[in-house]
Amino acid sequence: MADTVSYRPKAGEIPTQPGVYRFKDASGRVLYVGKAKNLRARLSNYFAPLRSLHERTRRMVTSAAGVEWTVVATDVESLQLEYTWIKEFNPPFNVKFRDDKTYPFMTVTLGDEAPRVMVTRNHRIKGARYFGPYPKIWAVRDTIDLMIKAFPIRTCSDSSYKHAMQTGRPCFPGQIGRCGGPCSGKVTVEEHREIVNDFVAFMAGGDKRFVTAATKKMRAAAERQDYEAAAKYRDQLQALEAVLAKSAVVLRDKVDADLFAIEHDELAASVQQFIVRGGRIRGERSWTVDKEIDVDTAELVDSILQQAYDGEEPPKEIIVPALPDDTVELESWLGERRPKRDGTPGTVKLHTAQRGEKAALMQTATMNAKNNLMLYKTRRSSDFVARSAALTDIQEALGMTDAPLRMECFDVSHLAGTNIVASMVVFEDGLARKDQYRRFTIADSTDDTESIYQVITRRLAYLKPDDAHPDDPASDAGVFEAGEGPIEPTKRKKFSYPPNLLIVDGGQPQVNAAAKALEESGVQGIFLAGIAKRLEEVWLPDTDYPVILPRGSEALFMIQRIRDEAHRFAITHQRARRKRDIGSVLSEIPGLGPSRVKELLRHFGSVAELKKADVPAIAEVKGIGPQLAQTICETLAR
Repeated sequence: MADTVSYRPKAGEIPTQPGVYRFKDASGRVLYVGKAKNLRARLSNYFAPLRSLHERTRRMVTSAAGVEWTVVATDVESLQLEYTWIKEFNPPFNVKFRDDKTYPFMTVTLGDEAPRVMVTRNHRIKGARYFGPYPKIWAVRDTIDLMIKAFPIRTCSDSSYKHAMQTGRPCFPGQIGRCGGPCSGKVTVEEHREIVNDFVAFMAGGDKRFVTAATKKMRAAAERQDYEAAAKYRDQLQALEAVLAKSAVVLRDKVDADLFAIEHDELAASVQQFIVRGGRIRGERSWTVDKEIDVDTAELVDSILQQAYDGEEPPKEIIVPALPDDTVELESWLGERRPKRDGTPGTVKLHTAQRGEKAALMQTATMNAKNNLMLYKTRRSSDFVARSAALTDIQEALGMTDAPLRMECFDVSHLAGTNIVASMVVFEDGLARKDQYRRFTIADSTDDTESIYQVITRRLAYLKPDDAHPDDPASDAGVFEAGEGPIEPTKRKKFSYPPNLLIVDGGQPQVNAAAKALEESGVQGIFLAGIAKRLEEVWLPDTDYPVILPRGSEALFMIQRIRDEAHRFAITHQRARRKRDIGSVLSEIPGLGPSRVKELLRHFGSVAELKKADVPAIAEVKGIGPQLAQTICETLAR
């Protein structure tokens, strides 16, 4: 492999000013757009030795045929130009958004003569004011039904309004008390506009002055014995309080902010947005991001905010999980989308939540983002067409004779070399078969490759027709012939089905260890592969270079999922064993009750660390004196 690409510019050719760069392929298609405060420093990262680049970055660089750049005067201009070019060229290696949902908004058409409140998914109506988005359309309708009781404004269609104003007859919604516009004949255009302004002011900040005013009017009407008017104000007050009750109070009354939480892995990211107005969550939105180039949370924040406020006005405060390097420039760019009355850019503050109520809200949003990412993966893996495509792609990429209808994946877990365990998870037809998951305990091992060798050897032993393992709790008596399926056994071993594809969590060393075990077992017809987590590379036995599956492909998604499931299952087993081990060892020591055991574990973290400690160190633990510390050391040293 060459050290770098042939089109690398000379170091002196690249300027040191801020600017925007574009990687293009041989046909001129823009593959990636990026910005930099110092173009030379930034681009030099892409032209480092190819073997040192992240796999996804290396794939982008090697797919390109050239790089171009444009120098700008300021960092803010580079951000603006990057945003424009991403929208124009839609580069395949930039962050892509999988937002297949169109969210409903509550909209007030302020540009109309008589503004109307309605539900819409089109958030580009000229002159309109939007509230939301809402997760469900019924949530918008319920809010409108309550609001028009307190602020009776127009709800009828434009055609009904036009016909009513021309004929002088109220529109049908106005006749049944569902429309309070001028078309109902109850108010003038000017009076209606004042009610609309109050409607917007309340929704924008949940202004409690309207609740106070309605309460005063109700009491005043009751004192003068105008009970009809008092009942009207009572209904308005109940409607206002119901709307406020529907929005959870999470921050102080005057806080207007958008909060973004991000949960991501190697392939995708889930974004959860909370829209807080007047201290209450007025809307929420979640979507999924595809990651083509390896980016961290801070870089994701940069791209996500550009997409989120494409044509939208940001609030004064935006809370994010991590600040990007160009925070100042990004704030200026967002400020231009929040102009003041005189047309000058407004102020937008970008920051993280460190403690208090905002940090608590960020935790809630992060929990939602985690659940959404899990749901996204579950739905994607349960799609039959996607599963079929994934199995076919895996077969072709790995050179298998048949599709991997049964895959088994193995992972090893330990804590500082102790409590070594391994897991085996099974996927059939692309779906998890949890009833066939297995756990292994490894008594002694030098490293992960030795552990993999032991586990694969033990698993493959069950595919030999002459071997029986009556003492192993993971098996029953039975007969199986490798590669041909069960031969009418009366009792079938639980391990008797051979996999089409055996996957290990790791790179070339782990694959070679598994290949050694496979060769020594004599079992035929099983393909072997390993997946290295850092670069998501798929390794085959006796190869110098890995198989690179396309980013975002169903094949890579499935292999990644089975690997992650094996890792989860191994970690769960390892933790359970560690707890049992801790309890069994310490419970045998005279004078150690549950409370003292808890203090020891809190102080040292594990039995392994406790074994390394001397008597004075143990005696420092609360409730443990020198004599008991001596007993603990002597017991653990046996």
